[in-house]
Amino acid sequence: MSSYLTHGLILGFIFFQAVVLVIVVSNLILLRGPRHYSQPPSFPLVSILVPARNEEATIAKCVQSLMGQDYPCFEVIVLDDQSNDATPIILTELAISFPSLKIITGSEPPHGFVGKNWACHQLALSAAGDLLLFTDADTVFLPTALRRIVAAQQGEQAALITGYPRQVVGSWGEKLLVPFFLWAVLCFIPLWLAYRLRLSALSSAVGQMMLFQRSAYQAIGGHAALGDQVVEDMALAKRIKQAGRRWRVMKLTDLVSCRMYQGSRQAFDGFSKNLFAIFDYRLGVFIFVYLWLGMLFLEPLLVLCAKAFSFAPAASYVELVVCIGLSLLIWEISYVELGFQPSLGLIYPLTMLANEVAAIRSLVFSFRGRLSWKGRKLVRPKWRWL
Repeated sequence: MSSYLTHGLILGFIFFQAVVLVIVVSNLILLRGPRHYSQPPSFPLVSILVPARNEEATIAKCVQSLMGQDYPCFEVIVLDDQSNDATPIILTELAISFPSLKIITGSEPPHGFVGKNWACHQLALSAAGDLLLFTDADTVFLPTALRRIVAAQQGEQAALITGYPRQVVGSWGEKLLVPFFLWAVLCFIPLWLAYRLRLSALSSAVGQMMLFQRSAYQAIGGHAALGDQVVEDMALAKRIKQAGRRWRVMKLTDLVSCRMYQGSRQAFDGFSKNLFAIFDYRLGVFIFVYLWLGMLFLEPLLVLCAKAFSFAPAASYVELVVCIGLSLLIWEISYVELGFQPSLGLIYPLTMLANEVAAIRSLVFSFRGRLSWKGRKLVRPKWRWL
Protein backbone atom coordinates (compact mmCIF):
# COMPACT_ATOMS: atom_id res chain seq x y z
CA MET A 1 0.00 0.00 0.00
CA SER A 2 1.10 3.59 -0.63
CA SER A 3 3.19 5.15 2.16
CA TYR A 4 0.92 8.19 2.06
CA LEU A 5 -2.17 6.07 2.79
CA THR A 6 -0.44 4.12 5.53
CA HIS A 7 1.62 6.88 7.14
CA GLY A 8 1.02 10.46 5.96
CA LEU A 9 -2.76 10.20 5.94
CA ILE A 10 -2.80 8.52 9.36
CA LEU A 11 -0.85 11.43 10.84
CA GLY A 12 -3.37 13.81 9.25
CA PHE A 13 -6.20 11.83 10.82
CA ILE A 14 -4.53 12.04 14.24
CA PHE A 15 -4.25 15.82 14.01
CA PHE A 16 -7.85 16.19 12.79
CA GLN A 17 -9.23 13.95 15.52
CA ALA A 18 -7.29 15.89 18.16
CA VAL A 19 -9.10 19.03 16.98
CA VAL A 20 -12.45 17.20 17.06
CA LEU A 21 -11.75 16.01 20.60
CA VAL A 22 -11.14 19.61 21.68
CA ILE A 23 -14.47 20.62 20.10
CA VAL A 24 -16.29 17.79 21.89
CA VAL A 25 -14.83 18.65 25.29
CA SER A 26 -15.54 22.38 24.85
CA ASN A 27 -19.11 21.63 23.80
CA LEU A 28 -19.69 19.42 26.81
CA ILE A 29 -18.47 22.23 29.06
CA LEU A 30 -20.94 24.66 27.43
CA LEU A 31 -23.85 22.20 27.29
CA ARG A 32 -25.52 23.10 30.55
CA GLY A 33 -28.68 21.37 31.67
CA PRO A 34 -31.79 23.42 32.56
CA ARG A 35 -31.44 22.26 36.18
CA HIS A 36 -28.58 24.75 36.59
CA TYR A 37 -30.94 27.74 36.29
CA SER A 38 -32.91 29.24 39.16
CA GLN A 39 -36.65 29.63 38.86
CA PRO A 40 -37.74 32.87 37.13
CA PRO A 41 -39.76 35.52 39.01
CA SER A 42 -42.68 35.06 36.58
CA PHE A 43 -44.00 32.29 34.37
CA PRO A 44 -45.09 33.36 30.86
CA LEU A 45 -47.85 31.46 29.12
CA VAL A 46 -46.36 28.60 27.09
CA SER A 47 -48.12 27.00 24.12
CA ILE A 48 -46.92 23.42 23.64
CA LEU A 49 -47.52 22.55 19.99
CA VAL A 50 -47.55 18.98 18.68
CA PRO A 51 -48.04 18.03 15.01
CA ALA A 52 -49.28 14.43 14.76
CA ARG A 53 -49.63 12.34 11.62
CA ASN A 54 -50.09 8.60 12.00
CA GLU A 55 -48.71 8.54 15.54
CA GLU A 56 -50.97 5.90 17.11
CA ALA A 57 -47.98 4.16 18.74
CA THR A 58 -46.73 7.20 20.65
CA ILE A 59 -49.28 10.03 20.83
CA ALA A 60 -51.04 8.94 24.05
CA LYS A 61 -47.85 8.72 26.10
CA CYS A 62 -46.63 12.03 24.67
CA VAL A 63 -49.82 13.96 25.44
CA GLN A 64 -50.13 12.46 28.92
CA SER A 65 -46.61 13.59 29.73
CA LEU A 66 -47.29 17.09 28.43
CA MET A 67 -50.56 17.46 30.31
CA GLY A 68 -48.78 16.37 33.49
CA GLN A 69 -46.36 19.31 33.58
CA ASP A 70 -46.04 21.10 36.91
CA TYR A 71 -45.69 24.48 35.16
CA PRO A 72 -48.39 26.92 36.30
CA CYS A 73 -49.42 28.46 32.97
CA PHE A 74 -49.47 26.46 29.73
CA GLU A 75 -51.70 25.06 27.00
CA VAL A 76 -51.26 21.94 24.88
CA ILE A 77 -52.44 21.98 21.27
CA VAL A 78 -52.24 18.89 19.09
CA LEU A 79 -52.88 19.04 15.35
CA ASP A 80 -54.11 15.87 13.71
CA ASP A 81 -52.39 16.12 10.34
CA GLN A 82 -54.88 14.04 8.34
CA SER A 83 -53.86 10.78 9.99
CA ASN A 84 -55.18 7.56 8.48
CA ASP A 85 -54.48 5.37 11.50
CA ALA A 86 -55.99 5.41 15.02
CA THR A 87 -54.44 8.77 15.95
CA PRO A 88 -57.74 10.74 15.74
CA ILE A 89 -59.55 8.19 17.91
CA ILE A 90 -56.80 8.26 20.53
CA LEU A 91 -56.83 12.07 20.57
CA THR A 92 -60.60 12.11 21.07
CA GLU A 93 -60.24 9.77 24.06
CA LEU A 94 -57.43 11.92 25.48
CA ALA A 95 -59.62 15.03 25.20
CA ILE A 96 -62.17 13.36 27.48
CA SER A 97 -59.51 12.69 30.11
CA PHE A 98 -57.95 16.15 29.70
CA PRO A 99 -60.68 18.75 29.03
CA SER A 100 -58.12 21.55 28.60
CA LEU A 101 -56.36 19.70 25.78
CA LYS A 102 -56.99 21.48 22.49
CA ILE A 103 -57.17 19.37 19.33
CA ILE A 104 -57.37 20.84 15.85
CA THR A 105 -57.71 19.13 12.49
CA GLY A 106 -55.13 20.11 9.94
CA SER A 107 -55.81 20.92 6.31
CA GLU A 108 -54.00 19.57 3.28
CA PRO A 109 -50.67 21.37 2.80
CA PRO A 110 -50.72 23.81 -0.13
CA HIS A 111 -48.37 23.38 -3.07
CA GLY A 112 -44.77 24.05 -2.09
CA PHE A 113 -45.18 23.10 1.57
CA VAL A 114 -43.84 20.08 3.41
CA GLY A 115 -46.58 18.61 5.58
CA LYS A 116 -44.86 19.23 8.91
CA ASN A 117 -44.09 22.88 8.11
CA TRP A 118 -47.72 23.49 7.23
CA ALA A 119 -48.92 21.67 10.34
CA CYS A 120 -46.63 23.69 12.62
CA HIS A 121 -47.74 26.92 10.92
CA GLN A 122 -51.37 26.06 11.70
CA LEU A 123 -50.44 25.25 15.28
CA ALA A 124 -48.68 28.60 15.71
CA LEU A 125 -51.77 30.43 14.46
CA SER A 126 -53.85 28.71 17.15
CA ALA A 127 -51.39 29.40 19.98
CA ALA A 128 -51.95 32.06 22.64
CA GLY A 129 -48.61 31.78 24.46
CA ASP A 130 -45.76 34.25 24.76
CA LEU A 131 -43.50 31.24 24.37
CA LEU A 132 -44.03 28.56 21.71
CA LEU A 133 -42.68 25.08 22.39
CA PHE A 134 -42.68 22.83 19.34
CA THR A 135 -42.19 19.14 20.00
CA ASP A 136 -42.81 15.82 18.27
CA ALA A 137 -45.49 13.26 18.97
CA ASP A 138 -42.89 10.65 19.93
CA THR A 139 -41.41 12.61 22.83
CA VAL A 140 -42.01 12.14 26.57
CA PHE A 141 -41.44 15.00 29.05
CA LEU A 142 -40.84 14.53 32.76
CA PRO A 143 -43.27 16.57 34.92
CA THR A 144 -40.58 19.16 35.77
CA ALA A 145 -39.30 19.54 32.20
CA LEU A 146 -41.29 22.61 31.11
CA ARG A 147 -40.59 24.54 34.29
CA ARG A 148 -36.87 23.94 33.98
CA ILE A 149 -36.70 24.64 30.24
CA VAL A 150 -38.51 27.96 30.69
CA ALA A 151 -36.15 28.80 33.56
CA ALA A 152 -33.24 28.25 31.16
CA GLN A 153 -34.85 30.42 28.49
CA GLN A 154 -35.53 33.20 30.96
CA GLY A 155 -32.06 32.94 32.44
CA GLU A 156 -30.40 33.12 29.04
CA GLN A 157 -32.92 35.60 27.59
CA ALA A 158 -32.74 33.49 24.44
CA ALA A 159 -34.97 33.76 21.40
CA LEU A 160 -34.58 30.00 20.95
CA ILE A 161 -33.77 27.23 23.40
CA THR A 162 -33.26 23.78 21.92
CA GLY A 163 -31.38 20.73 23.08
CA TYR A 164 -30.53 17.06 23.06
CA PRO A 165 -33.23 14.76 24.50
CA ARG A 166 -32.38 11.19 25.41
CA GLN A 167 -32.84 9.08 22.29
CA VAL A 168 -34.50 5.71 22.85
CA VAL A 169 -33.33 3.14 20.30
CA GLY A 170 -34.73 -0.36 19.84
CA SER A 171 -33.81 -2.09 16.58
CA TRP A 172 -30.28 -2.32 15.23
CA GLY A 173 -31.12 0.13 12.49
CA GLU A 174 -32.05 2.69 15.13
CA LYS A 175 -28.93 1.94 17.19
CA LEU A 176 -26.66 2.48 14.20
CA LEU A 177 -28.38 5.53 12.71
CA VAL A 178 -30.10 7.60 15.39
CA PRO A 179 -27.06 8.41 17.59
CA PHE A 180 -25.10 9.58 14.57
CA PHE A 181 -26.82 12.93 14.00
CA LEU A 182 -26.38 14.07 17.61
CA TRP A 183 -22.80 12.79 17.59
CA ALA A 184 -22.04 14.76 14.41
CA VAL A 185 -23.43 18.00 15.84
CA LEU A 186 -21.48 17.54 19.07
CA CYS A 187 -18.24 16.85 17.18
CA PHE A 188 -18.31 19.37 14.37
CA ILE A 189 -20.18 22.48 15.57
CA PRO A 190 -18.08 24.31 18.19
CA LEU A 191 -20.70 26.09 20.27
CA TRP A 192 -18.27 28.67 21.66
CA LEU A 193 -17.78 29.86 18.08
CA ALA A 194 -21.33 29.25 16.86
CA TYR A 195 -22.76 31.48 19.59
CA ARG A 196 -20.55 34.37 18.43
CA LEU A 197 -20.68 34.19 14.63
CA ARG A 198 -23.63 34.55 12.27
CA LEU A 199 -22.39 31.81 9.95
CA SER A 200 -25.47 29.74 9.14
CA ALA A 201 -23.32 26.61 8.79
CA LEU A 202 -22.67 26.84 12.54
CA SER A 203 -26.30 26.25 13.46
CA SER A 204 -27.77 23.51 15.56
CA ALA A 205 -31.28 22.58 16.66
CA VAL A 206 -33.32 19.49 17.48
CA GLY A 207 -36.98 19.63 16.49
CA GLN A 208 -37.96 17.39 19.40
CA MET A 209 -37.72 20.47 21.65
CA MET A 210 -37.62 24.01 20.32
CA LEU A 211 -38.80 26.79 22.64
CA PHE A 212 -39.20 30.17 20.89
CA GLN A 213 -40.00 33.64 22.06
CA ARG A 214 -43.16 34.29 20.10
CA SER A 215 -41.86 37.64 18.88
CA ALA A 216 -38.66 36.07 17.56
CA TYR A 217 -40.54 33.22 15.89
CA GLN A 218 -42.80 35.69 14.09
CA ALA A 219 -39.87 37.94 13.15
CA ILE A 220 -38.14 35.16 11.21
CA GLY A 221 -41.38 34.15 9.48
CA GLY A 222 -41.94 30.95 11.47
CA HIS A 223 -42.67 27.68 9.71
CA ALA A 224 -44.63 29.59 7.05
CA ALA A 225 -41.30 30.86 5.69
CA LEU A 226 -39.83 27.35 5.27
CA GLY A 227 -42.07 26.04 2.50
CA ASP A 228 -40.69 22.73 1.25
CA GLN A 229 -37.56 22.64 3.44
CA VAL A 230 -37.42 19.14 4.89
CA VAL A 231 -35.11 19.67 7.89
CA GLU A 232 -37.20 22.37 9.53
CA ASP A 233 -35.37 22.50 12.86
CA MET A 234 -32.02 23.36 11.29
CA ALA A 235 -33.70 25.83 8.93
CA LEU A 236 -35.32 27.68 11.83
CA ALA A 237 -32.05 27.74 13.77
CA LYS A 238 -30.30 29.27 10.74
CA ARG A 239 -32.95 31.98 10.46
CA ILE A 240 -32.64 32.80 14.17
CA LYS A 241 -28.86 33.04 13.80
CA GLN A 242 -29.07 35.15 10.62
CA ALA A 243 -31.45 37.53 12.40
CA GLY A 244 -28.84 38.05 15.13
CA ARG A 245 -31.09 36.56 17.82
CA ARG A 246 -29.68 34.77 20.85
CA TRP A 247 -29.99 30.96 20.86
CA ARG A 248 -28.72 28.27 23.16
CA VAL A 249 -28.43 24.48 23.10
CA MET A 250 -29.12 22.50 26.26
CA LYS A 251 -28.53 18.96 27.45
CA LEU A 252 -32.02 17.55 28.03
CA THR A 253 -31.30 13.85 28.48
CA ASP A 254 -32.59 13.91 32.08
CA LEU A 255 -35.84 15.71 31.20
CA VAL A 256 -37.02 14.65 27.73
CA SER A 257 -36.85 11.34 25.88
CA CYS A 258 -37.79 10.40 22.35
CA ARG A 259 -37.98 7.32 20.18
CA MET A 260 -37.71 8.82 16.71
CA TYR A 261 -38.35 5.66 14.72
CA GLN A 262 -40.17 2.40 15.23
CA GLY A 263 -37.83 -0.13 13.65
CA SER A 264 -34.90 -0.30 11.23
CA ARG A 265 -36.89 0.30 8.05
CA GLN A 266 -38.41 3.50 9.40
CA ALA A 267 -34.99 4.67 10.60
CA PHE A 268 -33.45 4.19 7.16
CA ASP A 269 -36.42 5.94 5.54
CA GLY A 270 -36.10 8.86 7.94
CA PHE A 271 -32.38 9.28 7.38
CA SER A 272 -32.81 8.91 3.63
CA LYS A 273 -35.19 11.86 3.82
CA ASN A 274 -32.92 14.03 5.93
CA LEU A 275 -29.24 13.39 5.22
CA PHE A 276 -28.90 15.09 1.83
CA ALA A 277 -31.38 17.78 2.90
CA ILE A 278 -29.22 18.74 5.90
CA PHE A 279 -26.56 19.84 3.40
CA ASP A 280 -29.13 21.96 1.55
CA TYR A 281 -28.73 19.54 -1.37
CA ARG A 282 -25.15 20.72 -2.03
CA LEU A 283 -23.78 17.68 -3.83
CA GLY A 284 -20.07 18.51 -3.69
CA VAL A 285 -20.10 19.23 0.04
CA PHE A 286 -22.23 16.16 0.76
CA ILE A 287 -19.93 13.79 -1.14
CA PHE A 288 -16.77 15.30 0.37
CA VAL A 289 -18.04 15.06 3.96
CA TYR A 290 -19.15 11.43 3.72
CA LEU A 291 -15.99 10.38 1.87
CA TRP A 292 -13.87 12.08 4.52
CA LEU A 293 -15.81 10.56 7.42
CA GLY A 294 -15.65 7.12 5.85
CA MET A 295 -11.89 7.38 5.37
CA LEU A 296 -11.34 8.92 8.81
CA PHE A 297 -12.98 6.11 10.76
CA LEU A 298 -12.57 3.10 8.47
CA GLU A 299 -9.23 3.49 6.65
CA PRO A 300 -7.02 3.17 9.79
CA LEU A 301 -8.68 -0.15 10.60
CA LEU A 302 -8.02 -1.41 7.07
CA VAL A 303 -4.39 -0.29 7.30
CA LEU A 304 -4.05 -2.09 10.65
CA CYS A 305 -5.29 -5.30 9.05
CA ALA A 306 -2.94 -4.79 6.10
CA LYS A 307 -0.01 -4.17 8.47
CA ALA A 308 -0.77 -7.36 10.36
CA PHE A 309 -0.44 -9.29 7.08
CA SER A 310 2.69 -7.42 5.96
CA PHE A 311 0.91 -5.50 3.17
CA ALA A 312 1.63 -2.05 4.66
CA PRO A 313 5.31 -1.90 5.65
CA ALA A 314 5.31 1.91 5.95
CA ALA A 315 2.55 1.85 8.55
CA SER A 316 3.38 2.32 12.22
CA TYR A 317 1.59 0.35 14.89
CA VAL A 318 2.04 3.28 17.29
CA GLU A 319 0.42 5.75 14.88
CA LEU A 320 -2.43 3.35 14.15
CA VAL A 321 -3.09 2.69 17.83
CA VAL A 322 -3.13 6.44 18.56
CA CYS A 323 -5.45 7.11 15.61
CA ILE A 324 -7.91 4.33 16.43
CA GLY A 325 -7.69 5.17 20.13
CA LEU A 326 -8.69 8.78 19.40
CA SER A 327 -11.63 7.49 17.36
CA LEU A 328 -12.80 5.33 20.25
CA LEU A 329 -12.37 8.22 22.69
CA ILE A 330 -14.40 10.64 20.55
CA TRP A 331 -17.24 8.18 20.04
CA GLU A 332 -17.30 6.94 23.64
CA ILE A 333 -17.25 10.37 25.29
CA SER A 334 -19.98 11.62 22.96
CA TYR A 335 -22.21 8.56 23.38
CA VAL A 336 -21.92 8.49 27.17
CA GLU A 337 -22.74 12.19 27.48
CA LEU A 338 -25.70 11.87 25.09
CA GLY A 339 -27.14 8.97 27.07
CA PHE A 340 -26.39 6.09 24.70
CA GLN A 341 -25.06 2.69 25.73
CA PRO A 342 -21.24 2.81 25.85
CA SER A 343 -21.13 -0.46 23.92
CA LEU A 344 -22.58 1.34 20.88
CA GLY A 345 -19.53 3.59 20.77
CA LEU A 346 -17.29 0.55 20.49
CA ILE A 347 -18.92 -0.48 17.22
CA TYR A 348 -18.42 2.91 15.56
CA PRO A 349 -17.14 1.29 12.31
CA LEU A 350 -20.54 -0.38 11.88
CA THR A 351 -22.26 2.93 12.68
CA MET A 352 -20.16 4.65 10.04
CA LEU A 353 -20.89 1.97 7.44
CA ALA A 354 -24.63 2.15 8.14
CA ASN A 355 -24.63 5.92 7.75
CA GLU A 356 -22.63 5.71 4.53
CA VAL A 357 -25.33 3.39 3.17
CA ALA A 358 -28.06 5.77 4.36
CA ALA A 359 -26.23 8.70 2.74
CA ILE A 360 -26.04 6.91 -0.62
CA ARG A 361 -29.71 6.00 -0.32
CA SER A 362 -30.58 9.61 0.50
CA LEU A 363 -28.69 10.81 -2.56
CA VAL A 364 -30.21 8.27 -4.96
CA PHE A 365 -33.77 8.71 -3.68
CA SER A 366 -33.46 12.51 -3.86
CA PHE A 367 -32.27 12.43 -7.46
CA ARG A 368 -35.00 9.99 -8.47
CA GLY A 369 -37.77 11.85 -6.65
CA ARG A 370 -38.58 8.78 -4.55
CA LEU A 371 -38.57 10.44 -1.13
CA SER A 372 -41.72 10.28 0.96
CA TRP A 373 -42.67 10.47 4.62
CA LYS A 374 -45.71 9.23 6.49
CA GLY A 375 -47.54 8.50 3.26
CA ARG A 376 -46.81 11.86 1.59
CA LYS A 377 -44.55 12.11 -1.44
CA LEU A 378 -41.90 14.82 -1.15
CA VAL A 379 -41.06 17.16 -4.00
CA ARG A 380 -37.88 16.26 -5.88
CA PRO A 381 -35.26 18.69 -4.54
CA LYS A 382 -33.15 21.02 -6.66
CA TRP A 383 -29.51 20.18 -6.04
CA ARG A 384 -26.38 22.23 -6.65
CA TRP A 385 -22.67 21.52 -6.56
CA LEU A 386 -21.68 23.93 -3.77
